[in-house]
Amino acid sequence: MKPTIAVIGANSDRRKFANKCVRAYLAAGYDVFPVHPMETHVEGLTVFRSVADIPHSQLDRVSVYLPPAVGVKAMDTLAGKAIGEVWLNPGADAPEVVARAKALGLNVVTGCSIVDIGVSPSQFPDA
Repeated sequence: MKPTIAVIGANSDRRKFANKCVRAYLAAGYDVFPVHPMETHVEGLTVFRSVADIPHSQLDRVSVYLPPAVGVKAMDTLAGKAIGEVWLNPGADAPEVVARAKALGLNVVTGCSIVDIGVSPSQFPDA
């Protein structure tokens, strides 16, 4: 069984890190679940409106690419799923988001989730 990851804030703009994250984890062999309220497809994958809509009771990882004001609210949705790690990427790792995630009992990691799997975002071209 493949490891799983939800990428919150995934989008079709190949210049953005959330898109590069989708591509990096696909290349690493993960089952990737893009999450975005407005997108329908990212890199050929169906996009879910919320982590709650993903048809798995647990996820190995969630990688968050949201502005802090939105990210704080998103943590409540994550608390409803069994998640191994919640990665708060640079820009999404504001103290209030980290505090909310920890208060909900989520296993929080701050840092670049792409670099964690041994690749660089620069390996994924913008075009």
